[in-house]
Amino acid sequence: NNIGGIYDSLGQYPKALEYYQQALAIRKKIGDRAGVGTTLNNIGAIYYRLGQYSKALEFFQQALAIIKQIGDRASVGTMLNNIGGIYDSLGQYPKAL
Repeated sequence: NNIGGIYDSLGQYPKALEYYQQALAIRKKIGDRAGVGTTLNNIGAIYYRLGQYSKALEFFQQALAIIKQIGDRASVGTMLNNIGGIYDSLGQYPKAL
C-alpha cells in the first residue's frame, strides 16, 4: 500500500492501481481482512480521482461490507463518507446525504 500511495500522490494512477492490486491479492491470501478493506478503499479512491465513479462505488461498497463485518466503526464512517462523495459527484444529492 505504501508504494501505491506514493504513486497516487504523484498522480500516477495506473501505477498506483497496479501496486494496490498486488497488495489486495496478498492481503486476501494471508487473511488480513482489515487490510483488504483498506486496500479496496484505496483502489476506490483511485477510480474516483479518475472520474470512474461506478467503479469507485463498487470498491467503496466492498470495503464498507468488510469493515462492517470486522466491526471497525471509525472506518465505517470513512467508507460512508466516500460513498456519499460519489453520489455528490454524480449529482444524486439525496443519496449523498
